[in-house]
Amino acid sequence: MAILIFDAPLQGERTAAGKIRLDAGPMTLRDLIRDRLQQEVDRYNQTLPETFQGLVQPEESEQILNGFRLKTKRPLDWEAQCRRAYFSFEKNGFLVLVDGKQVTELDERFDLKENSEIDFIKLVPLVGG
Repeated sequence: MAILIFDAPLQGERTAAGKIRLDAGPMTLRDLIRDRLQQEVDRYNQTLPETFQGLVQPEESEQILNGFRLKTKRPLDWEAQCRRAYFSFEKNGFLVLVDGKQVTELDERFDLKENSEIDFIKLVPLVGG
């Protein structure tokens, strides 16, 4: 199923970050983050646009208004981005709400439905930590 995800700063407007394909039913936050980052990076790597719009800032990039600009245009490694996101989550860089309920642990299980809403609320700039 395709689930719409949202990104938001702690204070400010919530914006749609796109849709990700997920299986219905139980999953963990670790799985959700992995699936999101794998799909974000795959989309970016297909065309290598000027900016990367994703959950965490890639290495050797600068934050700009609508994403991150890499110093050298190159494909990204989704596994490296995933490790950065896990580290950032554990250091309170962002929190995640699934259907309005906060998920506090990477291995916490929750159920997804067709109409589920997922919010990633960024608490600090996500530069891997």
